[in-house]
Amino acid sequence: MTKRDYYEILGISKTASADEIKKAYRKAAVQHHPDKEGGDEAKFKEISEAYEVLKDSQKRQRYDQFGHAGVGGASGSSAGGNPFGGFGGQNVHFDFGDGGLGDIFGQFFGGGASGRQAPQRGRDVEVSLQLTFEEAIFGVEEKIELDMDDECTHCHGTTVEPGYEMKVCPTCKGAGQQARIMNTMFGQIQQNVTCETCSGRGKVPEKVCTVCRGKGTERRKRSINLKVPAGIDDGATIRLHGHGEAVGGGEKGDLYVHIRVKAHKRFTREGDIILSEEHVSMVDAALGTEIDVETVDGDIRMKVPAGTQSGTDFKLSNHGVPHVRSDKRGPHIVSVIVDTPTKLNRKQKEILSQF
Repeated sequence: MTKRDYYEILGISKTASADEIKKAYRKAAVQHHPDKEGGDEAKFKEISEAYEVLKDSQKRQRYDQFGHAGVGGASGSSAGGNPFGGFGGQNVHFDFGDGGLGDIFGQFFGGGASGRQAPQRGRDVEVSLQLTFEEAIFGVEEKIELDMDDECTHCHGTTVEPGYEMKVCPTCKGAGQQARIMNTMFGQIQQNVTCETCSGRGKVPEKVCTVCRGKGTERRKRSINLKVPAGIDDGATIRLHGHGEAVGGGEKGDLYVHIRVKAHKRFTREGDIILSEEHVSMVDAALGTEIDVETVDGDIRMKVPAGTQSGTDFKLSNHGVPHVRSDKRGPHIVSVIVDTPTKLNRKQKEILSQF
């Protein structure tokens, strides 16, 4: 499916300034916000994608020069990529089959088993966590429930029955490797491979754990308390080292928590800035007034000076998004929209005519 032009999506020209791009995005995002009555999630995503490219001067330059392909918006291989890529968009892997050529080339060019295997490592685990807009702004502590391979409670991951020890592997005599003779087109070649008995560790249990049967792990549920920092944004990932799945005789993997932030009905976010709109009547805009503005900190009284024009932005300092690595906060920007009356009676028309 062909993507629409980013400038067309935002309704701006290709010579639009950064301020014009930003204003066009705000107007379109508010109009099509999925949580707003009459909103359109597909159009909202399209608008956000266009803005992410055009607000960045380097991305915009690549887009202007190469189109969607210049910013990752089109399929196909790019210069400098995988030299064996480009076959239907798939990576190509070469398999030398059972002849042993891959092992032979590994030996000739420094590959193959040259020592004991590195310690095994458990599988990484990925989960998604959805937050409300306010939870992302102020931070929250969440409990994550996981069903995963965890360390055996009987042998504590050693694979050995308590009271027994590890002994030297009888197959490889502690080397972690064993010799293998291979018949090739070049004749017989000897190669050292990982020991099948001890998996390269050089040792095996005197007696395997009677609970996990030497696996070192058990399948069970775990609860992890995660403290989400204030100011985290949608799409961020938190990495918890050593909180992934366990593996016998090795270290645990990591846990990756992908943050998803639910859209707010009134607010949108741009970095550390919170954006919203407030409507005032034509008379109030002309004469000046004070209005109550909703913020994440509650309602705040804001002065609208006489003669305010529609689309004017007002800045409420320190009411935006907290900075993740400091105690500072961004601003809340309020765009004032002046409502022009559409139905006037005769007297009102006369008054406006006299004015």
